Amino acid sequence: MSGVIPAEPRLGDFAAGQLIRLCEVAGLGPTDTAAYARVLSESLGPVAERSLALPPPSRSFLSDDHTPVEYSLAFLPGTAPALRVLLEPGCGTDDLVENGRTGLRAIRAMAERWGFATRQLDRIEDLFFPGSPEGGFALWCALELRSGGVPGVKVYLNPSANGPERAAETVREALARLGHRQAFDALPRADGFPFVALDLGDWEAPRVKVYLMHQGLSAAEAGSLPRMAPPPGQERLEEFFRTVGDLPAAGDLTAEGKDRLTGRPALTCHSFTETATGLPSGYTLHVPVRDYVRHDGQARERAVTVLRRHGMDSVALDRALAAVGSRRLSDGVGLIAYLALVHERGRPPRVTVYVSSEAYEVRPPREAFPTRDRVRAGL
Repeated sequence: MSGVIPAEPRLGDFAAGQLIRLCEVAGLGPTDTAAYARVLSESLGPVAERSLALPPPSRSFLSDDHTPVEYSLAFLPGTAPALRVLLEPGCGTDDLVENGRTGLRAIRAMAERWGFATRQLDRIEDLFFPGSPEGGFALWCALELRSGGVPGVKVYLNPSANGPERAAETVREALARLGHRQAFDALPRADGFPFVALDLGDWEAPRVKVYLMHQGLSAAEAGSLPRMAPPPGQERLEEFFRTVGDLPAAGDLTAEGKDRLTGRPALTCHSFTETATGLPSGYTLHVPVRDYVRHDGQARERAVTVLRRHGMDSVALDRALAAVGSRRLSDGVGLIAYLALVHERGRPPRVTVYVSSEAYEVRPPREAFPTRDRVRAGL
């Protein structure tokens, strides 16, 4: 026994370790992996040095246990998944003004580091960073980790910063300033505007993305919400929605009126890349699978089903889940947070799996869940 007391694990080390293992799953080389691990720790700022024995640095809305980091893997047939990391640079404070300022500084430091412009963000900064902001967050940043050490950067902004009653007005004005004057009128009806996102840096077709919230969404409605042209296949969207939400099959007369999500709402994302038509060029359907399973073993089964139906290999998913943590999937719920089906004009569909860090807490499995048989019985 040397008598040396091991240091308490720190948030930055914990997240960087997860990222390093996930980079291997995504096929990134050691040089890129080391660089991205450093970027993650640096982007978290001083809280990267914070002991995990302490509570989360703030009540971050980014994850259920307030870890300011989330991972996602975008799957396509015949290739390794693309890895992304979502983080909150201002997570060291619950003060939204300072949170936003810290986030903007982080984005501009990335712009200087990787040589990209922030003009699009500058045009709408005043809309999303008022003097007395409201809402659950100020700014998130997503990095799409690419070979070569230069990621694609996305920034997520809060449309409710001026109050939820002004969110629609804020989204409309932001789209107009960014050149998409017809875009707002192309959006379907929704129950809220949780995010606006911008692609910054090196993207083949930079997107402005508007996320919509849909309470009690049905499978048929999920399939009818796209406004892109040509639209994705409605039948495939409905099948995805039913599988992930464990909803009754189409035509099941015994489940009439039970064909809707009753927990955390689904989200849709409408991506705009051109201004001529006013129509989106992409549509993504996000289902919060963690609210519709008893434990992550069930969430993993649904993810595997969806991946295989779309011709994608699920082996990488199991490797990714093992890279993030070693617990049994049946011992908690929320490791797999969302499953999403993505359609972009001119590209094949992809499936995205959102994976929680769980640095602070593992939510216990649910004692009971309204399974399909219970729904049919009206229980």
